[in-house]
Amino acid sequence: MGEVQEGRSKYYTPNEVALHNNSADCWISFLGKVYDLTNLINQHKGGNLTSPILAMAGNDISHWFNQNTGDLKTYVDAEKGIVRYYTPHGDLLHIPPSEPRSDYNNDFGRPWWKDRRYEVGTLTKKPRKLRIVNTLTSQQHIIEVCSEETMLEILARYICYNSHAESYTWKYKGDELDKTKTLEENGILDEDFELEELGMDPEQWIPAIHIYFNDDLRSHYEKNSA
Repeated sequence: MGEVQEGRSKYYTPNEVALHNNSADCWISFLGKVYDLTNLINQHKGGNLTSPILAMAGNDISHWFNQNTGDLKTYVDAEKGIVRYYTPHGDLLHIPPSEPRSDYNNDFGRPWWKDRRYEVGTLTKKPRKLRIVNTLTSQQHIIEVCSEETMLEILARYICYNSHAESYTWKYKGDELDKTKTLEENGILDEDFELEELGMDPEQWIPAIHIYFNDDLRSHYEKNSA
């Protein structure tokens, strides 16, 4: 079965992240990574400091961060001349006060946005759609995949539609695909931008991959019946 290679990050589309959008299942993405913050939310249930996170559950919050430092954005308070974290959505968990306070608890270790324990994978730089055509059954399915994924990982996405997908030969324009390579590496180029420049809808031009059962029972039956 198509599994993620050891040491290789699992890729997710924005639509997949968006499915995890509540306090019982809270995912977010930022700076190209995907995080499951469900346990963090449960540990601080009822507190207002997690409200900004819950409000953005299932979304990307890269705009909260400095792209260069990977830390939350800061600004200089013009009135007091001190550096503050930029939190337009309200006070946020693990942000220290800008001024000394005796009631601030800093024994949490790493702040949640730097804690790799919550990281579950990588956000794709470009989701792509594929049309999978089963030449044995004539069934077609359109699936969304990550551009960085190998054909093995794409097969793993498709297997929910066809549990025997591994028993098929996958081809594009008649050429067999290398399952260890990505779509681009197999010559299935992303032409969405060019299509849009020509005023054409990419949804109408989704690349089609044809899969062929390695032991076509229909052909076997027809041959024996002749």
